[in-house]
Amino acid sequence: MKALVTGAAGFIGSHCAERLKAMNFEVIGIDNFSPYYSPDLKNRNAKSLEKVGIPIEIIDLRKPEDFKKIPTDFNYIFHFAAQPGIAATSTFEDYLMNNLVATKNLMDFALSCKDLKLFTNISTSSIYGLRATLTEDAAPEPASLYGVTKLAAEQLVLAKAREHKLKSCSLRLFSVYGPRERPEKLYTKLIGCGFFHQEFPLFDGSEAHVRSFTFVDDIIDGVVSVIGKEDLVDGEVINLGTEQEHTTGEGMAIVEEILDTKIRKEVVAKRGGDQMFTKANINKARKLLNYNPTTTLKEGLGKQIEWYRKEFVD
Repeated sequence: MKALVTGAAGFIGSHCAERLKAMNFEVIGIDNFSPYYSPDLKNRNAKSLEKVGIPIEIIDLRKPEDFKKIPTDFNYIFHFAAQPGIAATSTFEDYLMNNLVATKNLMDFALSCKDLKLFTNISTSSIYGLRATLTEDAAPEPASLYGVTKLAAEQLVLAKAREHKLKSCSLRLFSVYGPRERPEKLYTKLIGCGFFHQEFPLFDGSEAHVRSFTFVDDIIDGVVSVIGKEDLVDGEVINLGTEQEHTTGEGMAIVEEILDTKIRKEVVAKRGGDQMFTKANINKARKLLNYNPTTTLKEGLGKQIEWYRKEFVD
């Protein structure tokens, strides 16, 4: 079996590519090495993948001509590439082109893959809005450009399933953390501040936000479980995350406990569109995918801290 993973040099995509390789898939990764954050970090991920036999092609999904660089004999496509988060530095055009136009181009490519069994779109709990606690059939209320464009991309993918042109599904992920987490994300930034005795910028009020913080390995368990269940998941939206709830403050306290240090914090202005409450409702994932995340927040953060220590401290 052969799989294509987009955004393979990124955080979650790189973990998925490695898991597929361990499952004896032939895996090709693609990434445009966007400067959204330091390309050096993506290069680290790419080198790790190449060491286990996963080539990374530099391809920009916004450019249809770039698809000529890769073959069309894929059995599975896992689409992680996106303009992430709610950063103030990202424009509407960034979200539009990287989340919607890029997905449209990838779908056109997927239709040329005659042996494709399933197109898996990786989506986000941000689609639900400021309080992400709902089931998959609830009306979305995205409150950010990121959530709006990810919802549009999701519907673009599912439209092909409704037209019976392509088997596809969309997985909405909840607050993923772990080794290789992006540098602007909560725990990587917090851990770095702890190791290097720097001040952590804390968004006003965010320590009270409640999250389904989900360890990346548990997320990948759910992602790869769609394999072999093509008829079951075709046209479906499925939440992936943990049912455990923690405030951001609780997570920060766990990091400080493991590092045995008190991290200085500077309160900064709130971010528009930041979610206040997320709790993954995974009844559907349990039923369709036998999904069962088990990693506690303390276990996962311990692993992330060890990764950070090896990569940037030792």
